[in-house]
Amino acid sequence: MGDDSEWMKLPIDQKCEHKLWKARLNGYEEALKLFQKIDDEKSPEWSKYLGLIKKFVTDSNAVAQLKGLEAALAYVENAHVAGKTTGEVASGVVNKVFNQPKARAKELGEDICLMYIEIEKGEAIQEELLKGLDNKNPKIIVACIETLRKALSEFGSKIISLKPIIKVLPKLFESREKAVRDEAKLLAVEIYRWIRDALRPPLQNINSVQLKELEEEWIKVSSAAPKQTRFLRSQQELKAKFEQQQGLGGDADGGDDDEEEAVPQVDAYELLEAVEILSKLPKDFYEKIEAKKWQERKEALEAVELLVKNPKLESGDYADLVKALKKVVGKDTNVMLVALAAKCLAGLATGLRKKFGQYAGHVVPTILEKFKEKKPQVVQALQEAIDAIFLTTTLQNISEDILAVMDNKNPTIKQQTSLFIARSFRHCTPSTLPKSLLKPFCAALLKHINDSAPEVRDAGFEALGTALKVAGEKAVNPFLADVDKLKLDRIKECAEKVELVYGKKPGGAAEKKEGKPIAGKAAALPGPAGDKETKDATTKPGPLKKASAVKAGVPPKKGKPATAAGTGGAGAKGKKGPETKEIFESELSIEVCEEKAAAVLPASCIQQLDSGNWKERLACMEEFQKAVELMERSEMPCQALVRMLAKKPGWKETNFQVMQMKLHIVALIAQKGNFSKTSAQVVLDGLVDKVGDVKCGTNAKEAMTAIAEACQLPWTAEQLVAMAFSQKNPKNQSETLNWLANAIKEFGFSGLNVKAFISNVKTALAATNPAVRTSAITLLGVMYLYMGPSLRMFFEDEKPALLSQIDAEFEKMQGQTAPAPTRGISRHSVGGVDDGEEEEQEEVGNDVVDLLPRTDIGDKITAELVSKIGDKNWKIRKEGLDEVTSIINEAKFIQPNIGELPAALKGRLNDSNKILVQQTLSILQQLATAMGPNIKQYVKNLGIPVITVLGDSKNNVRAAALATVNAWAEQTGMKEWLEGEDLSEELKKENPFLRQELLGWLAEKLPALRSVPSDLLLCVPHLYSCLEDRNGDVRKKAQDALPFFMMHLGFEKMAKATGKLKPTSKDQVLAMLEKAKANMPAKPAPPAKASSRVVGGAAPAKFQPTSAFADDLGSNTMESKPDLKKAKAGGLSSKTKGVQGKKVPSKPNLKEDDDKSGPIFIIVPNGKEQRMKEEKALKVLKWNFTTPRDEYIEQLKTQMSTCVAKWLQDEMFHADFQHHNKALAVMIEHLESEKDGVISCLDLILKWLTLRFFDTNTSVLMKALEYLKLLFNLLSQEEYHLTENEASSFIPYLILKVGEPKDVIRKDVRAILNRMCFIYPASKMFPFIMEGTKSKNSKQRAECLEELGCLVESYGMNVCQPTPGKALKEMATHIGDRDNTVRNAALNTIVTVYNVHGDQVFKLIGNLSEKDMSMLEERIKRSAKRPSSAPVRQAEEKPQRTQSISANTSMMRKGQAEDMSSKLKIMYRTYRIQNRNVGSHSETAHTVPREFQLDLDEIENDNGTVRCEMPALVQHKLDDIFEPVLIPEPKIRAVSPHFDDMHSNTASTINFVISQVASGDINTSIQALTQIDEVLKQEDKAEAMSGHIDQFLIATFMQLRLIYNTHMADEKLDKDEIVRLYSCIIGSMITLFQIESLAREASTGVLKDLMHGLITLMLDSRVEDLEEGEQVIRSVNLLVVKVLEKSDQTNILSALIVLLQDSLLATANLEVAPKFSELVMKCLWRMVRLLPETINSINLDRILLDIHIFMKVFPKEKLKQCKSEFPIRTLKTLLHTLCKLKGPKILDHLTMIDNKNESELEAHLCRVVKHSMDQTGKADKDTEKGASRIEEKASKAKVNDILAEIFKKIGSKENTKEGLAELYEYKKKYSDADIEPFLKNSSQFFQSYVERGLRLIETEREGKGRIATSTGISPQMEGTCVPASTHTVSSSIGNTNGEEVGPSVYLERLKILRQRCGLDNAKQEDRPPLTSLLSKPTLPTVASSTDMLHSKLSQLRESREQYQHLDLDSNQTHSSGIGTTLASPSSAAANIDDLKKRLERIKSSRK
Repeated sequence: MGDDSEWMKLPIDQKCEHKLWKARLNGYEEALKLFQKIDDEKSPEWSKYLGLIKKFVTDSNAVAQLKGLEAALAYVENAHVAGKTTGEVASGVVNKVFNQPKARAKELGEDICLMYIEIEKGEAIQEELLKGLDNKNPKIIVACIETLRKALSEFGSKIISLKPIIKVLPKLFESREKAVRDEAKLLAVEIYRWIRDALRPPLQNINSVQLKELEEEWIKVSSAAPKQTRFLRSQQELKAKFEQQQGLGGDADGGDDDEEEAVPQVDAYELLEAVEILSKLPKDFYEKIEAKKWQERKEALEAVELLVKNPKLESGDYADLVKALKKVVGKDTNVMLVALAAKCLAGLATGLRKKFGQYAGHVVPTILEKFKEKKPQVVQALQEAIDAIFLTTTLQNISEDILAVMDNKNPTIKQQTSLFIARSFRHCTPSTLPKSLLKPFCAALLKHINDSAPEVRDAGFEALGTALKVAGEKAVNPFLADVDKLKLDRIKECAEKVELVYGKKPGGAAEKKEGKPIAGKAAALPGPAGDKETKDATTKPGPLKKASAVKAGVPPKKGKPATAAGTGGAGAKGKKGPETKEIFESELSIEVCEEKAAAVLPASCIQQLDSGNWKERLACMEEFQKAVELMERSEMPCQALVRMLAKKPGWKETNFQVMQMKLHIVALIAQKGNFSKTSAQVVLDGLVDKVGDVKCGTNAKEAMTAIAEACQLPWTAEQLVAMAFSQKNPKNQSETLNWLANAIKEFGFSGLNVKAFISNVKTALAATNPAVRTSAITLLGVMYLYMGPSLRMFFEDEKPALLSQIDAEFEKMQGQTAPAPTRGISRHSVGGVDDGEEEEQEEVGNDVVDLLPRTDIGDKITAELVSKIGDKNWKIRKEGLDEVTSIINEAKFIQPNIGELPAALKGRLNDSNKILVQQTLSILQQLATAMGPNIKQYVKNLGIPVITVLGDSKNNVRAAALATVNAWAEQTGMKEWLEGEDLSEELKKENPFLRQELLGWLAEKLPALRSVPSDLLLCVPHLYSCLEDRNGDVRKKAQDALPFFMMHLGFEKMAKATGKLKPTSKDQVLAMLEKAKANMPAKPAPPAKASSRVVGGAAPAKFQPTSAFADDLGSNTMESKPDLKKAKAGGLSSKTKGVQGKKVPSKPNLKEDDDKSGPIFIIVPNGKEQRMKEEKALKVLKWNFTTPRDEYIEQLKTQMSTCVAKWLQDEMFHADFQHHNKALAVMIEHLESEKDGVISCLDLILKWLTLRFFDTNTSVLMKALEYLKLLFNLLSQEEYHLTENEASSFIPYLILKVGEPKDVIRKDVRAILNRMCFIYPASKMFPFIMEGTKSKNSKQRAECLEELGCLVESYGMNVCQPTPGKALKEMATHIGDRDNTVRNAALNTIVTVYNVHGDQVFKLIGNLSEKDMSMLEERIKRSAKRPSSAPVRQAEEKPQRTQSISANTSMMRKGQAEDMSSKLKIMYRTYRIQNRNVGSHSETAHTVPREFQLDLDEIENDNGTVRCEMPALVQHKLDDIFEPVLIPEPKIRAVSPHFDDMHSNTASTINFVISQVASGDINTSIQALTQIDEVLKQEDKAEAMSGHIDQFLIATFMQLRLIYNTHMADEKLDKDEIVRLYSCIIGSMITLFQIESLAREASTGVLKDLMHGLITLMLDSRVEDLEEGEQVIRSVNLLVVKVLEKSDQTNILSALIVLLQDSLLATANLEVAPKFSELVMKCLWRMVRLLPETINSINLDRILLDIHIFMKVFPKEKLKQCKSEFPIRTLKTLLHTLCKLKGPKILDHLTMIDNKNESELEAHLCRVVKHSMDQTGKADKDTEKGASRIEEKASKAKVNDILAEIFKKIGSKENTKEGLAELYEYKKKYSDADIEPFLKNSSQFFQSYVERGLRLIETEREGKGRIATSTGISPQMEGTCVPASTHTVSSSIGNTNGEEVGPSVYLERLKILRQRCGLDNAKQEDRPPLTSLLSKPTLPTVASSTDMLHSKLSQLRESREQYQHLDLDSNQTHSSGIGTTLASPSSAAANIDDLKKRLERIKSSRK
């Protein structure tokens, strides 16, 4: 047990990671104890285990896992940081715990999940559990469902969101596993407990039996509302309350309240999936609906009815559909169709809910009008429709339409409208039924209850009763003042019976559902409304009971409490309250008056009233006055008294003293008595008469004021002004107006009927008397105080001079506040005053505009005008818009009926012509002003589209749109805009302009609102995405808007909404929320006095919160950081920091200097690695931005704080650039002395420098570049290698500076880029610089292109990423750039490439426009050098730190992996060179570890024949390299150890694996092949191979070569290994060639070499002798067929022609007709047969060029000398077929041949074409069936007969052998005869029998003796490559001894093979067993370079000998030696001998 003691000593966290399970078990136990012990939930101890918790739950040992789970549970419960582990642990639990057999493990897993939910991580857990439901393992699914169920039952539906669960329920019910279905049932029952019937619709479609079972279970569910029993950490007070209740025995106190709280009612609608129906409408719907026959119309409607049955519809543009349905309802004569259309509308409204609101206005009037129908089913359908529509909009929006129908003549319409009003009221709450609505409705309904038709009266009573019940008596009574008692009782009786939707506790979901849409709107915020309620209650004991009563009837949080409205009403009309009965006093006769007056006045007084003596009259007045003064209010007969005063002489009194007294008495009576309007009418005339009197004027005014107070100003003023202007005296007129101006100030403006005296004011303005005009203007000034600018609209027609006077008066008033009213406040109810005024005041704004006389322009909006606006020609569109403008201008104020105009204007808002868009916007602005508040109904369908225009790219269009939106909002208020999803949909669009404008607008509007609709919450997710938008302005606006959103929604809701964000985003957003929370402005309080709603004054107030917020923001940004200096450095003035800030400067400087002595960079062990991990895991922001935002700077600062000296950091982040310069100077100074420190902080230093690149100060930039030069020098001396992270966060920003206008800076940056190549591979720099060429800055483009040229010049084509082709195409695009320097740079760069790479360049560039191509050719002629041999600086390309072992190993490995692809190219090149018999050695690459290669060159070098530039390295590696030779059975199965590291860099993974394919170690190669096969088999990953195909094929045929030359010759090697390798190679190639898109990528050169390799393999006699050899060769055969069919047809044809040419060249000397060429020709025949299908996809020009070159090398004469006639026949067949298919057109395809006249090809083609033209009639159809046919002209019929005969023989028992022999002969003679049709119909056995027979005959005839010839081409069976169909190949063949074997034997053998390869035998594939053994899927990766392929252009073939020495391509000196030893089979025998000799030498030297 020595082992034990080892681990016992380890600390707990290390034990938990130990590889021994016991150690882990012990670790978990101790961890559990520790977790239970730690008290402090924020203890740093917790953080140690953050990364381990996942391992706790996923431990592979079951015993340890149990303990681990317990420990994990304790951790989650107690650790503050546990939330961070949620995702990984939950997925661990789901995948690794829920599938455990032990029940305890599963329980713990569930507990952990529930504990996470408790610590507020419910959403993440739910997401993981829902993912678990897709798992294959039913155990896991069951456990996930169970956990979800438990969570729901404990935490309730508020915390566990049900929508996603309900979405997957139906799927679970379909599961095959009973356990899953049962568990799903339990879950459904649990969900039903919470949401009741809302669950029914989503489950309608499950199996009926299951549904029935569910229904049974549901019935059993108890009806008591479920309660949350487990609480989140944030719900502790709820928990306490719950426990207390439990203690008291359940539901004791206030259970009801809680229940309301606990269970939010779920709306079934929310849980449904929306269905899109517009696209499903019948195509001819709109024609049919207009059809003449009613049946057709009915069909159309029925189709719609079916679609709208879907309970939830996708939002869309339903305007046309609604229009069509509306037309049927309104106009159709067939009542059945009317009912049907109404049903459809009801369905639409129900399915769309709020989204239907925009169409409501169009449809409501039509439906109401249609109520004239008597048929009950029509009426019912219409009722349903209008009720459904009502729920989609608000009463406010459709009130106009309803009121318009109330006066209709038809009693049914009146009755139904009243009933509809009654039903609508039921859905209202006091707040959604304000007085402004009640007033017109009550007035209209009062007429109905007096109607002659009883049904109308009844309906009226019901509606009024409902109103009474909803709004309360306080609000409604004032409007019922004149109703007699009988009727009033009837109304009250109705009120008793009414049941409100909101009144009841939500018992059934049905009511709830109805109420829902409005509930959302009504939700007024509890704050201010609540305060108001308590205030009312205290000031007036009266209505207190009422308040609470109403409150109880309203579900919590819905609607404003009723008292607010109630008291308001009473307060405002306080005067009316008690006196309502006397307002209209009946007129008394003069006799009655005299009687009444006599009773209260002295007799003498009455006698002297009309005395002739003025003194008596005066005395009489004095007595009169005394009497009035002493009278009690109750006994004063006002009317009688004023009648007495008016008695002759009355108001004609001539004595002014008497008159003054008289007027004074009138005032007294009005003040002291119950003065009615009837009394007032007696005196007013007289008052007006005297108001202009110099002496009596003041008294008259006093009387007027008193009357105004008694009878209310609005009425009095109206009477007075009318009277004043009905008489002629200008003095009276002007004084009346003066009095009114003053009265308005004293009484306030409420209730004034402006309309009534506006016309009089206009008369006054036109008066000749200046005094009258002046008074009028003064009055307007006063009115302006209350009405604001809208007042001016009435007077816009006035003369300019007058208008300017009015404007001057208005100017004076601007900024003044209207005084608080001092009079007219009721003497009876002082308490309610404030609120009442406020309540009234709310309406004023609307009233003002309602006073205007409005024109109906509906009839002017004709169809013709609408079509003009939508015309194709913009000029006509403009005319249409001009007409609209003039219509609105003429009308001034319009009614809301504007016909089809909205739709037409909406279309123009996205007009392509921006001028028209602007014109439309100005029309909409006009429209808003002209229509006033009624524009509300158009917000959804016109207002929201205007918001869309805010996303326009043009500044002026956006400004116009903003002005329009503001003009609208001014009229409509904000509620309409914020309701529904429209605004959130706009914010969702990722248009930066739209987002910043919209957020700016909201930030301006929200602070002023007192309440907002709950729909504002829908905007929050999009607000969060704006906070992280790429665009800085959007982010800023989003941050500005954040506090205002929070002000309305509250921090909690906002924080909850972050749940759906990514973890990194979430943390950032939460931080911003915290910040905003501190700056959240308070909600605007309800204005204390009416005056504060004054238009002038409101504006400044609105912005106060905003500015205050801005100040706060400053102070708060850094509060959290205690470090003051840092704060100061961040650029905050110390003022905002407050007191703390001031301390900063006072620090003694001495201390700071002391600090500066230490090192400036502190080395934190593993600090850099940790930072990279964090960035990779996205725990911090990725360093990627267009301009650096504050959060990046903050983050860098935080990261630096641990490893940079504090004083330096202060300098680095100072606001002043001079400090940056200082910092750089210090860094330069310390560079040498603190190398290690610099390297450990390098990533941070580079990031900080990127920030400096964004500074505008040149001196800092220069200094930074100077530092960088020194820094990179240092790094290259240290042989440091930049990490990917450092490179990607620095290089792109450095490249930005290449485009600087200053020359010096550009030079510096270029110098730095050059130096970078020493510490970062040039091939990786390349893509960064390439990215720089896409910049908008032309200087930058040019410099980057030049830099690319330098890279290619220095490092060869290898640097071009991803492939030279792609890179060059990209560069070539810049040849056409508009900037001259860029063009030149691009041309120069390509010339540089040309210098390195030669004519290949043109091929790589691909197609260029003619102009660009000619420029390029010209430039190349001028300045190109011949391609030199390999560039010199090769070695520098890989600045690997080989000696210094301290280098980061994983980085080295990555480097190595990337080099693999280039090694492969090198191997390829080397092997090409060998083919040309140039025996040059090449230097070995110095990073090839031994696993990958068997490098014979290197081994040989040991003898001292070293020709390499780096001898030390070679020596260093030698010992390793020999091992594979000595130990020939490396059976390693594991993937090479570097593979996992490689994953991190996906880009190189595929290159790496491919390079391993060519490895000398068989296992390595097999593994690599397996991985590639795996990738290819997965459709989604196969694409990753794109771009790597050539590379892969090269690697494979090099491996084939290696096997052929090396492995097959190696006696020690187990031949089974070789077969395994072969099957893997062939298997993965077959997989590859089944994917057509990839197969097509193979290029000609590679295909040629591939075919060469495969044919050589087929002819290898040694393979035949292997046990499985037959099988291998058959598979190769199949592969060849696949290659021929699937490759790019041009490439393969070309490859075959070139291959034939090469093979004939090689064998011409040997005078044998070798099998090799024969097989190549058979492949060509196969291609010829495919030509008819493929001819169109073939590039004939290229093929003909290849044939031309072939004919040049082999003229006909030379071909005829060949022993075999096949070559010439093949050529002729090919040409003949091409001619036949293309006809004479073939001659147009000779474009690529230089001098075609000399070409033998052209002459031949001409002959063939001519011949075929002559023979058109009898041309032979079968040319393509093989060359032999042309010679023999055997007719098809004849051939078929012969074959049929032969097959008959084979089929008969006796003649079988004979038949087979004949078939063999026949096939030999007609090598291309097609026996396919005869085999196709026969059985599998017969086919394999024929195959086998043919093989046998062949082997007999060929003779058994086989000698391996030195060429490596053995004479072998000819039949092999008969391109057979797939099934032929897979059949079995006789074994070597010639006896027949049944298929079962082969199946057995196949099984064994499959087992060996590690494959299961379960599923037989229809493919030979070539699949490989180890499948480890690789990550799909990026393309890699394949430029090696192009080293053999077929055009250069013939001149190969001359240029041999030039083709040592750029990598020759730097190549790994694998290929060097691979001799080509077609080269001389010497190669193999040479190889054998070398091996001998090596072996002897080792011994």
